[in-house]
Amino acid sequence: MRIAPHVIFWTLVTFFLTIAFGQSNGRYIEAFYFVALLLPVALATSYLFNYFLVPRYLLPRNYWKFGLYLLYLIILSLYLELVVLIVALIILANYHFTALNPASTNVVLLTITLYCIVFAQAFILLIRRYRQQQATLDSLHEEQQKNQQQTLVVWSDRKQVLLTLTAIVYIESLADYVKIHLNSGNTVITREKISKLAEQLPTQFLRIHRSYLVNTDHVAAFDRESVKIAEQNLPISRTYKAQVMAALTAPSE
Repeated sequence: MRIAPHVIFWTLVTFFLTIAFGQSNGRYIEAFYFVALLLPVALATSYLFNYFLVPRYLLPRNYWKFGLYLLYLIILSLYLELVVLIVALIILANYHFTALNPASTNVVLLTITLYCIVFAQAFILLIRRYRQQQATLDSLHEEQQKNQQQTLVVWSDRKQVLLTLTAIVYIESLADYVKIHLNSGNTVITREKISKLAEQLPTQFLRIHRSYLVNTDHVAAFDRESVKIAEQNLPISRTYKAQVMAALTAPSE
């Protein structure tokens, strides 16, 4: 959970509530103090609803428990609002009920305001979840398209060269150029960066080192230090070791 968006959200809530409550009698400082008393109730209610009830009961479609606990939450929030009113009566109004801000003594208005805040945060979270799901779906779609890819086109010797993926054994980065090793024993030299090629190739191509990208279909043997491919022992760097071990030891589908 990133803190900054939450701080911004609750700062804006505090600002707008202070303006809204202060407009009724023009005493904005008093309104700010009242909002400061009410804010912990709003925070607790909002986070209990959005980060506990919704993910634990509503999203898994456990509607009965969600409804029951929502009722408990409403009762608890109403009780806490009354506690806030009593504290405000003592601290802000010196036991004079008529000295309180008229808007702050309306329990129905306070409850509506409270749950407007709760649902506003719920709406923001809903948008965020939707965007995350879309990003995940887009990533899966892109990965699926890459896995269906059969060829790779690279610039070599001022012309485009079409390579079948099955023919590529491994790719080696050397200084300012890249050498693509083929199963025929030939090599193709290109100025493209190995990182760019790694992004274009499907998941069967695995980065094992900053200088090596291997086609796992051609891996003959491996251990935690190196990969044997085309009679060559290519080193596995510490940076990629966990990723390489996970990929090479994963059961094939």
